[in-house]
Amino acid sequence: MVQAPASEPVSLAGAKAQLRIVHGDDDQLIAALITAARRVVEARTGLCLIAQDWLCLRDGWPEEGVIELPMAPLLGVEEIGVFGDDDQKAVIDPAHYIVDAASRPPRVMLRGSRLWPRPGRAVNGIGIRVTAGFGPLPADVPQPLRQAIELLVVHFYAQRGDETGGGLPISLPALLDPYRMVRL
Repeated sequence: MVQAPASEPVSLAGAKAQLRIVHGDDDQLIAALITAARRVVEARTGLCLIAQDWLCLRDGWPEEGVIELPMAPLLGVEEIGVFGDDDQKAVIDPAHYIVDAASRPPRVMLRGSRLWPRPGRAVNGIGIRVTAGFGPLPADVPQPLRQAIELLVVHFYAQRGDETGGGLPISLPALLDPYRMVRL
């Protein structure tokens, strides 16, 4: 990750209301639980929730020429760079490739008969900087995913220090499954 989200999909005040807490003694803990819950939701769905910047590194181009990006939903490809053996980056003109943000996973492909330039270094010779997420605001994140975060915050808060607390809330899959990508 190049830049973490500027905010969380659930506010501290929203989480505290869900927990029915009015004091500020646990604000730092609850804020950390919100971040942890967001990361669980992102890991289980394969989605970035709030806009965040990532750098995807590749050793080389795929044989078929189509690059699948591991971050969704894709807000944009900021830059594709190829590193020479002198570690100097050459940026590929965006007019030379097509960004398919509608697919999942999102992908990038060359226009027409163009060829991707060969990287000069064998490891991490290609860098693709992307912005992914539903948007920059908490309201951009679908309500079921925000609800899943609130559910997890309540669960984590209630189970803290309880090693026998068990797994995740039973209703969590009902909120997350419609957003998971299933490959056949």
